[in-house]
Amino acid sequence: MPHIDLMYSVSGLGVGFLVGLTGVGGGSLMTPLLVLLFGVHPATAVGTDLLYAAATKATGTLVHGLKGSVDWRVTGRLAAGSVPAAAVTLWMLHRYGMNSHGATTLIQTVLGVALLVTSVALIFRPQLAAFAARHASAPAPLRTALLTALTGAVLGVLVSLTSVGAGAIGVTVLLLLYPALPTSRIVGSDIAHAVPLTLIAGMGHWLLGSVDWSLLLSLLVGSMPGIAIGSHLSARAPDALLRNLLAATLTLIGVRLVIG
Repeated sequence: MPHIDLMYSVSGLGVGFLVGLTGVGGGSLMTPLLVLLFGVHPATAVGTDLLYAAATKATGTLVHGLKGSVDWRVTGRLAAGSVPAAAVTLWMLHRYGMNSHGATTLIQTVLGVALLVTSVALIFRPQLAAFAARHASAPAPLRTALLTALTGAVLGVLVSLTSVGAGAIGVTVLLLLYPALPTSRIVGSDIAHAVPLTLIAGMGHWLLGSVDWSLLLSLLVGSMPGIAIGSHLSARAPDALLRNLLAATLTLIGVRLVIG
């Protein structure tokens, strides 16, 4: 039977608080924390964090859905690319061995690179959004739909390998593709898309044997109140300062993972 580990719950509380405060996906923080601080195997950290993300993102989707801040057309386009890509990635992990040295090295390296890309997306997101708004061209529905599905495919691979990417990276790309869409709807659509993606990827990792249910339960017990507290205080926090501090932290972690 799964049991609760207090240390993991405290870590979940801290990560949940930061997620609520900054809006950055928990995978950017939780997975490297489990790998570097607790010594959890990278595959187990990713698989467990994916189901953790599915549970927390479902709550966020419910809130955004009730507020009407989800564009289901955008969510569907992302899922059209991400779900098949996640399935193929999981099959490749099964085919070549989840716990092999090569797979472990690949997951850790891709995780580090994903964190570096996430930090860049966090730092330059306002500038990129402003640039997209200034240089918005005539709508090209087919091109936008194809690029959205392609974005989903890239996120499907990243999330399945690292549990990182569906938050900061996804929102940044959507800001460029849909400059006329309110930011709240972009964020809501991205969170809604993360639910089926993380659930399917997480279930795939479970079938591959890389989910620790005691770890998952411990993280959820701590993170739920953490997210609630962080979300309540987010309106009072200086956005730019938080974003830059978080980006600097992710950069340090990403470099540490890449160089081993």
